[in-house]
Amino acid sequence: MAAGRLISLLATLFLSVSLLLLWFTLLSGITSTSPLRQTYFLRADTSGITGARSISQWTYFRICGLDNADCGPARPGLPLGDAWASDADGVPDGLIGGYGDGTTSHEYWYMWRFGWVFYLIALFFMTCAFLGSWLACLGRLGAGLIATVSSVGLLFLSVAVALMTATFVKTRNAFVSDERSAELGAYGFGFSWGSWAAMFVATVLFCVARRGHASDGVGRSSKRWSGSTFGRRKSSGTAGSRRSWDGRRVKDEYA
Repeated sequence: MAAGRLISLLATLFLSVSLLLLWFTLLSGITSTSPLRQTYFLRADTSGITGARSISQWTYFRICGLDNADCGPARPGLPLGDAWASDADGVPDGLIGGYGDGTTSHEYWYMWRFGWVFYLIALFFMTCAFLGSWLACLGRLGAGLIATVSSVGLLFLSVAVALMTATFVKTRNAFVSDERSAELGAYGFGFSWGSWAAMFVATVLFCVARRGHASDGVGRSSKRWSGSTFGRRKSSGTAGSRRSWDGRRVKDEYA
């Protein structure tokens, strides 16, 4: 199998792993089955906060209780402060403000909202790259096209994961500073960063596959050129020998 085609298949494998991990991240909180039941971005002690559960877990679509049970309604673009009531008392400093019906400060509102949007844009480009990944097996042009689409998906995924990380690390620090227990979700962060790592490898491999297809093409062209040149030389040599032999025979006959 040509090197470019083999590398393209390997890149597609990493891309499919990246998509799978990203779906695990996005569907967290939707069902109680594993591993989605264990997937959340942040778990914090919200006892004593107006309208909040004793323990709150932030997932992609919902705010849930312990082990992603007792979840609120699923909705897109969830504000960070959806875990408590409007103008609630007892919220750590910096988290509450006038956004999201008086539940979220402008900093956390925009950080998480933009992170959510970039996740969706990354998902779109990653899906396009996956559906068209067979083009990368056909030749240099196809591999270059998929490498470009994959690079765009990687860019948006990088921004999404970075914003998610910044949002919930800062939120955890705010709870800890308020002397409340808080911890980051190992599954949520693991799936997100694992998806990014697999996407990074896939993008690099698609770029390498493009060069692999180019090398395969150069090798085949060199063989064809060498074969045709050798054939012409052999033919020329044979014709020259025939002309030389015929010339000597005619000369001998007239001698």
